[in-house]
Amino acid sequence: MAMRKIAVVLAAAGLGLAACGQSSGGGGGGGAIELTITQNAIAGGKNAAAAGFVANWVIPKFEAAQKAKGKDVTVKFVPSGVDDEQYKTKLSLDLKSGKGADVIDIDGIWAGEFAQAGYIKPLADVVGPEAESWEGWSQIPESVQGLATYEGKKYALPIGTDGRVLYFNKTLFGKAGLPADWQPKSWQEIIDAGTKLKASGVPVPIQINAGTAMGEATSMQGVLPLLAGAGGQVQQDGKWTGASQALKDALGLYQKIYGGGLGDPKLQQEAKGRDKSFQQFAAGKIGILMEGDYFWRGVVNPKDGVAPMDDRDQNVGYALIPAIEPGKGIRGQDFVSMSGGALRTVNPNSKHPKEAFELLAFTLSPEALKEETKDGNVRITPRTDVNKEILAGQPLLTFISEKVLPLTAYRPPVAVYPQVSVALQEATAAVVGGTPPDQAAADYQKKLEGIVGGAGNIAS
Repeated sequence: MAMRKIAVVLAAAGLGLAACGQSSGGGGGGGAIELTITQNAIAGGKNAAAAGFVANWVIPKFEAAQKAKGKDVTVKFVPSGVDDEQYKTKLSLDLKSGKGADVIDIDGIWAGEFAQAGYIKPLADVVGPEAESWEGWSQIPESVQGLATYEGKKYALPIGTDGRVLYFNKTLFGKAGLPADWQPKSWQEIIDAGTKLKASGVPVPIQINAGTAMGEATSMQGVLPLLAGAGGQVQQDGKWTGASQALKDALGLYQKIYGGGLGDPKLQQEAKGRDKSFQQFAAGKIGILMEGDYFWRGVVNPKDGVAPMDDRDQNVGYALIPAIEPGKGIRGQDFVSMSGGALRTVNPNSKHPKEAFELLAFTLSPEALKEETKDGNVRITPRTDVNKEILAGQPLLTFISEKVLPLTAYRPPVAVYPQVSVALQEATAAVVGGTPPDQAAADYQKKLEGIVGGAGNIAS
């Protein structure tokens, strides 16, 4: 996922520290409150634009707003710029020892793991009712709120998100007699389009990521959207999905594509297979490709993409990912997607939880998000009111925001998920290599039992 991860961390210090859960500076006249804001970003290095935004805009604006309310609040920026896993380790150690951050940003995929460990707690428990009554919730689609929710409670605020769609080459579609406004309503219609593309001479009619070489891209841009389209999720109600009909259906589509000559099986095994698929799409050799909005913004972007297409805006179409049949997707949906994203939350150890939440909310106010996404930094924010304004000249991002996010789903935010994901990738690799879908699903379930602690944790 190419979304910029902004990690905002506040360590409270200074005078008049209040007990956790109480507003600092209350009661007896209050004192100076010093907050330190750090993030996994540094000027001239990792996420430099994010670092500059916090230091040069967020801090002075927030301090001024607090001063106007009669509060003496100062905020200091402490830069960082390490690998995400290193950052996660440091964060875990700080939280475990009752130190570190007042406000922290975490990848959405870490949320359940941190919640299970007690590193983060529901916002309402830490901050109070203000967390539930924040004005922004009414602007965040329920599906996106799901990214910040664990076991029915909100642990954070979503910072941003993304979505997956089907991209297609309109020129190739025209030669195959397919419409420029193509929107398949079932998996069979995808296969039918692939068959026409093949007949018209397209080398790779359909590319859906498979195998282990593509790593998490296989899960997020392949098997998980298909699983959702067949009505399944990798984990539901605390139980993991094994060799279910939904998984067999998803693997069955892989078989139809790669066993039926509609995709390139060898590409799925190559170390740089995903990058090669980008180059092939840009060169007009792939007809249909399932990918996230990063593909539009960072891959085929005519200005600075890794596989730029000068005619992207005219020649690249996009469509919702259909369920196997109308109404057969998760939640009875006709169309599905998967999303990633990052979260911002308040540390349960905070001595100034109410001020920390005010800063957290300020960073996700319309004013702040509009400022942050200026000058070429446009992205999908969690807020529909902001997206309507800043995405006005961005048709694909508007499409993701308005059409995809209301029906999307997220990976289970638990520590064991990455191992489960690898097992799913191995199942797709097996099918692409010729293993029947039912056998690959059964093999997956065996691996899953070893990963998640036995058959008792798998839905029958």
